Amino acid sequence: MFKRKDRKLARARRHLRIRKKVSGTSEVPRLSVATTARHIYAQVINDETGTTLAFASSLDPEVKTQVRNGGNVEAARLVGKVIGERAQAKGISKVVFDRGGSLFHGRVAAVAEGARESGLEF
Repeated sequence: MFKRKDRKLARARRHLRIRKKVSGTSEVPRLSVATTARHIYAQVINDETGTTLAFASSLDPEVKTQVRNGGNVEAARLVGKVIGERAQAKGISKVVFDRGGSLFHGRVAAVAEGARESGLEF
């Protein structure tokens, strides 16, 4: 069985490996997903300037009122929809997806699904 430290180190290594290939530009920014046990966070980032263009999380009032627990798949899908709507409002329609070293499964996949439902392409 993996120890917690080994698991965190493995995720960090995967994240670095992904970030070598995935980078956001002003035309096609990066949609980054971060998870904790209780919440999920997503942001659209322009890596050329180092700025966050849009941000959404399960702590946002529009998500928090609709779900009881911020760390489940339902909350993740809502966060994906909200980040997609906020990106669309800023004129962003295409992004590259950064799963942050996590597996594309469960909550991370639900964020991607919600973002696609709201009109983001990746």
